[in-house]
Order: sequence, then structure tokens, then C-alpha cells
Amino acid sequence: MARILLVEDELELARLVRAALEQAGHTVLTAYDGPRGLAAARSERPDLVVLDLMLPGMDGLDILRALRRETLTPVLVLTARGGEIDRVLGLELGADDYVVKPFSLRELVARVRALLRRVEAMAAASRVEDHQEPIAFPDLVIDPATREVRSLGRAAQLTAREFALLWFLAAHPGRVFSREYLLERVWGTETYVGERTVDACIARIRKKLGGPGSPADRLVACWGVGYRFERREGDP
Repeated sequence: MARILLVEDELELARLVRAALEQAGHTVLTAYDGPRGLAAARSERPDLVVLDLMLPGMDGLDILRALRRETLTPVLVLTARGGEIDRVLGLELGADDYVVKPFSLRELVARVRALLRRVEAMAAASRVEDHQEPIAFPDLVIDPATREVRSLGRAAQLTAREFALLWFLAAHPGRVFSREYLLERVWGTETYVGERTVDACIARIRKKLGGPGSPADRLVACWGVGYRFERREGDP
């Protein structure tokens, strides 16, 4: 079972969520405002953060931005802000799942369980990839052992999921993969996120690789299908 940080300012809802997660066997830490939530995430190093967006003292999206600069801890966003813009923004900032209020406690517990399983599956895959050789192109090097990515000689800081997606596409240059397949391969089969999640992750990778004119251009969208990693003249 996991140590979960719940950042939620609605006291009664926080009590219910905490009770449901504890009944499922998890240890739950609780923070009731933004600054305390961010401090707890930094000091307690939980296995997963359940994060409300509308918090006193500090907006949940600002907390998510800070966490993604500092940690790979999975984050499940829990919010009443269910509009498409808010959903996409949360996913673009690195949220791993998104639950809109009102919700059933049973569904929330199931999503937490599924997210923890995906994280463990990714960790297991990472341990396998650690024994593989770096993928090296003239303009891009991806090293599974050190989790380092160098684009045109410059280090690119990718999250675990961004690394996993880039590594998988680069390991199969020229092949087209559907968004659905990439979700299953990188996010796991027990996922509640949609295909837009892949688009958002690709956009973040492109930006970190350097944007247009850099190896980012190798990540090619295939209209109506998905993505492929482009082969170029001079590639091994």
C-alpha cells in the first residue's frame, strides 16, 4: 500500500476521502491549503498526491508546476473545475489523472489503485530498460541507464513518463503508433486519461528538446493515427 498526500480544503470531503483511502489500506497525510500542501509534498515524499486545484493560499496548478520541476511523484488532480481547458491545462502541466467533483469514493479509490499500478509497471519497465544500450542518433542521445537525454549536445530534463514515451518511439524509428497503443504502452492499460494526454506529453517533449529545427522535429504526428519517430539520413 502507499503513502498518499491529500491536499483538499473542503474539510468534510477531505475526511471522507481520507477514510476511503485508509480503508483501502493506504496511509494518508492531509493538508488543507496550498502552501502546506506543497511543503508536505516536499518534506514527506509521498508515493502519490491527490491535489485539489482551488485551494487557499496557493492555486493547485501552481503546486503542480512546482512539483513537476522537482519530482516525478504521480499526481491525481481532484477538482470542481471540469472544463476542457482546465483538464487539458492540468494534463499539460503533468497531472497523471483527473477526477471532477462530484465523484464517487469508490471510483476515486479505483483510480488511485490504477495509477499506483501504472507507476509500478513503469518502474519495472525502467529496471528492464536500465540494461539496454543508449539510443544514439547524430542529433539526439537517449540513455536508459542514466535517464539522460541530450539534444544537439544539450541536456534535456524529461519526466519519467516523457522519457518513457520518447524512448519507446525512438527505439522503433519509422513505425507509426496510435495514441491508444502509446497510452497502453507508456501509461498502462488501467488508465482513465484520454488520448489528448499523449498529445500534451509530445508537446512537452518537443519543447524540452528545443522546439522547431531541433530533434523535436523527429516526433511526427500522423494525421488521424498517432505518432512516429522520424528516421533521417546519417542515422545508424
